[in-house]
Amino acid sequence: MSKQFDKVAATDPNSLPKTLEFPVMEAKMMETWAKNKTYVYDENSSKPVYAIDTPPPTVSGSLHLGHIFSYTQTDVIARYQRMNGKNVFYPMGWDDNGLPTERRVQNFFHIRCDANEPYVPGLDLPPILSVMSDKELQEKKIPQKNLSRKNFIEHCHKLTVEDEKLFKKLWSHIGLSVDWNLEYATIDDHSRKIAQLSFLDLHQKKEMYQLEAPCVWDVDFQTAVATAELEDREVPGAFHDIEFQVEGGGTFTIATTRPELLAACVGVTTHPDDARYQNLIGKKAIIPLFGLTVPIFGSEIVNPEKGTGILMVCTFGDQTDVQWWREQKLGMRQIIGKDGRLQHIEFKTSINQALAEENYAKIQGKNVKQAQKLVVEMLQAGNFLKGTPKPINHAVKFYEKGDRPVEILTTRQWFVKLVDKKDKLIKYGQQVKWHPEFMEARYRNWTENLSIDWCVSRQRFFGVSIPVWYPLNAQGVVEFEKAMIPSKEQLPIDPMSDVPEGYTEAQRGKAGGFIGEADVFDTWFTSSLTPQLGSHWELNPARHKKLFPMDLRPQAHEIIRTWAFYTIAKAMLHEEKIPWKHIAVSGWILDPDRKKMSKSKGNVVTPSQYLDEFGADAVRYWAGLARYGVDTAFDPGIMKIGRRLAMKIFNAGKFVLQNSAEAGSVTEPLDLAFLAKLKHQCIEASKSFEAFEPAQALMESEKFFWSHFTDSYLELVKTRTWGEKTSPEEARVKASAVHALRLAMGTFLRLFAPVLPYTTEEVWGYFNKGSVHHAPYPTAADFEGIASGEPLVFDAAMAAQAAINQQKTLSKVSIARPIAMLKMKAHPESAAFFKQAQFDVCGATKTEKLELVGDASLEKNQFIIEMCEYGPEPEKVR
Repeated sequence: MSKQFDKVAATDPNSLPKTLEFPVMEAKMMETWAKNKTYVYDENSSKPVYAIDTPPPTVSGSLHLGHIFSYTQTDVIARYQRMNGKNVFYPMGWDDNGLPTERRVQNFFHIRCDANEPYVPGLDLPPILSVMSDKELQEKKIPQKNLSRKNFIEHCHKLTVEDEKLFKKLWSHIGLSVDWNLEYATIDDHSRKIAQLSFLDLHQKKEMYQLEAPCVWDVDFQTAVATAELEDREVPGAFHDIEFQVEGGGTFTIATTRPELLAACVGVTTHPDDARYQNLIGKKAIIPLFGLTVPIFGSEIVNPEKGTGILMVCTFGDQTDVQWWREQKLGMRQIIGKDGRLQHIEFKTSINQALAEENYAKIQGKNVKQAQKLVVEMLQAGNFLKGTPKPINHAVKFYEKGDRPVEILTTRQWFVKLVDKKDKLIKYGQQVKWHPEFMEARYRNWTENLSIDWCVSRQRFFGVSIPVWYPLNAQGVVEFEKAMIPSKEQLPIDPMSDVPEGYTEAQRGKAGGFIGEADVFDTWFTSSLTPQLGSHWELNPARHKKLFPMDLRPQAHEIIRTWAFYTIAKAMLHEEKIPWKHIAVSGWILDPDRKKMSKSKGNVVTPSQYLDEFGADAVRYWAGLARYGVDTAFDPGIMKIGRRLAMKIFNAGKFVLQNSAEAGSVTEPLDLAFLAKLKHQCIEASKSFEAFEPAQALMESEKFFWSHFTDSYLELVKTRTWGEKTSPEEARVKASAVHALRLAMGTFLRLFAPVLPYTTEEVWGYFNKGSVHHAPYPTAADFEGIASGEPLVFDAAMAAQAAINQQKTLSKVSIARPIAMLKMKAHPESAAFFKQAQFDVCGATKTEKLELVGDASLEKNQFIIEMCEYGPEPEKVR
């Protein structure tokens, strides 16, 4: 590497701007990188491949600083690996299907999908807010316009395409070195085909099944959701003590937070060793208000300390209800409908059918909150409620993007078998190297507690279609057990518009004909295939073999249970492999209140203003200082420091460029000492990167740059490098410094290039042709052919320089004021090393005469000023 800076490029130092114009520089570099294909993955290269499984951001609004934070961390790794001689496979995808996109489209156009609406060719609606304000919408209570499924999907595509353009512009501005030729979207034909190939493979292996069974349901989105997509939220509630009667005589009290589920109660359970209720086991309880009789049974998973120690089993209140319902083969009374309102049920088995129907009529059609209020009033009127409800705050399950608690409803869904493979999934997770290592425990804990299979079907519209048709028998009844699966060659398909072999479109929905599967895949079903989407699994075996398993998966820690888990599961199920060798888990960006920054919380900060104010490199610097797995508070002050670093690199580059003499051999002890320390820093920086600690590499390199290079070495060698040198000896020592300066500058530019790509590329161009991002990351090999220096020489020089400058500060004189006579003492070893750099220290501190004596009582590198006699202040240059 040192030879690259032996001769200065043709750049005239006087032609350079006084300061960096970041917008101008960034625009120039973005254009240059695109033109030169700087970051293109070469399919035919013989270089070793480094493949990154890039997170496809959800296209449902705007990017925020949390995105910039995590994606920059990934880009730093990508740039380091590229400089390490790797052929970097670095794609960018868009996760543009699913519930968040549908919600954004609904709000943007003020529309909703209605499968019964006819298709309107060429329908192109404007954004609602372009023709009507929010206030007008609220005042006039204008309902959303119903669109056919096909029209709705067309508008989803329309909006996501525009969102993706804005995302791409921002990603380019922040300097992500992705190969845009590898761009994909999870709803494009390629992704749809891979996802449907995944379905075919799993179905053939009998790892997928459909079943009418209890599943988690979001009543607002009106779709099934996976347990991995749930989150607990603290909400207010109340315990209601309700008195139940026992068939044959007696009573007991149940404390419940959901009295509205009384009509759904199909059993009562208690711990078999609970002496209070042992005599009830085997008997039947009578449900108040509705006169239904249900069995009382014992279960060891009941907590006797919770509530009254005896509880309702409903269809369904939670997953434990599902477990008891299956184990005890209880009845089914699903009172909550898909819309979250109480639906009609029969009361033929009630001991008082007329009263039961009368009571239920009061709550039928109501939502959960309304029904709960009415049931409590009826319980009070019938003297079934003991005392007053006791207010509590408790954790309730919500779909992570939902507004109301989820319910558990019985519906027909598609599932992937995972519960029976928990041990195997844990072993595969252990084969991946986690950074930081403790994050693997989150994956393991989630897997160990898995209780139901992965529900992958969604009752939505904008998603990858489940590629299945069902025949209708002669009576027009759907024969779900005879699902018709397309061939690989037919994919991708939409069963709602494509026709199975042997049928015509005229037979759709007719007796003896067929229907298409209306459900789409959960978005994670496709997103869990991001490595395969990039490698072209099943489509290009040679490419897949070259790229899979990938080298790195970067992601956030809150989606370990979804994205990491499902991706590992898919790779295991399809090929019995891990999807990647390493996973690097980023932390969250926190707002000033230490809360996670997210769009749903309304506390996000958009990056544009900070990119404009500080420049992309400064924003990247802020992100680059964060360690993996550690939450980081948003702090614009760090960006200011990053901007200052970029400016200092620019100014240091100009200083080195101004030294126009030919570089010679490095011979002077100070130069050799400095390069020895710089060599060590390069070795340590590489170690940090290889250990997935790029923040450590940045911090240590920056510290070295300021303390050893700009504040010390540059100042120390100025006397040797200034002006023309007439004698051979002066020319020789100047050439030694010039060589060291150029080698150091080239080294620092490469050390900082992964984090500060714009500034380093700009300054690199003053000295070299080509891109710094194709130059090798600095290693010990860069210093071959240079004599081994003694680092302690530089330490002594730095310490002496600092002591002299501190003395000037204490004396309240300028740093530029000459010193006529200086007497110092130091440890004898430090004094001996200092002698080898005395000329440079005296030149940097304007010391004309110096006397130094050894004192063994002092610590090493401790320099004490005993006498300092100043010369006259230099005349100010006007």
